[in-house]
Amino acid sequence: MGHSSTNNPKDKIIFALDVEHFGEAQRWVKLLKDHVGIFKIGKQLFTHTGPKVVDMIRQKGQKVFLDLKFHDIPNTVAKAGEEATKLGVAMFNLHALGGFEMMKKTVDASRATAKSLGIPKPLILAVTILTSMDEETLKEVGVQGPLKEEVGRLASLAMKAGVDGVVASPQEIGIIRQRCGEKFLIVTPGIRHPSDKKDDQKRTMSPKEAITAGANYLVIGRPIKEAKDPLEAVQKIIEDIS
Repeated sequence: MGHSSTNNPKDKIIFALDVEHFGEAQRWVKLLKDHVGIFKIGKQLFTHTGPKVVDMIRQKGQKVFLDLKFHDIPNTVAKAGEEATKLGVAMFNLHALGGFEMMKKTVDASRATAKSLGIPKPLILAVTILTSMDEETLKEVGVQGPLKEEVGRLASLAMKAGVDGVVASPQEIGIIRQRCGEKFLIVTPGIRHPSDKKDDQKRTMSPKEAITAGANYLVIGRPIKEAKDPLEAVQKIIEDIS
């Protein structure tokens, strides 16, 4: 599942299953399974349902991005990475701020687990700076200097640790491509059509703009979920990025 694993635009779309219940997740997977590439399971749904929601999606032949943003001491995150790998997810993520050793240990543990089970190794992504943060909120937690610089530094560190790519806002794609080259994966949330509400995302871009800027995957939730006709909304996005 490398950088240019696909030229099919639908495979670039990650649908955010930001729902409360198993049944709701099932309904969305059933509706969208032939129209998006990956289903993203976040903290709310996973905490509510546990691994059975991953199994449900995989039984339908679909890919899962386990979005739990692991951030802990290296050994703990490496163990969590092993479990995510055993679940057969296509990708999972961790926080670059957890540091080099945490990331490297997790990459190694996940690869070893996949090898011993004879399954494809999941893509591991690092979260640099959350898309809800801006320079003001970074200062509050003691991170000085330009936000883009910080993102660039964390992305380079993740790459050095063997991580496959990063989750980053559309505005940071440029600096990440500059620092990390073309093969490094960029997964981009905060995608909105110009007409959409921005919600709590501070840094947004349209699907076409993000792909043109160099994103490999787009995480899209609300613009599909809240559309009058979700399938039509997906179609529009696919056309936009084709």
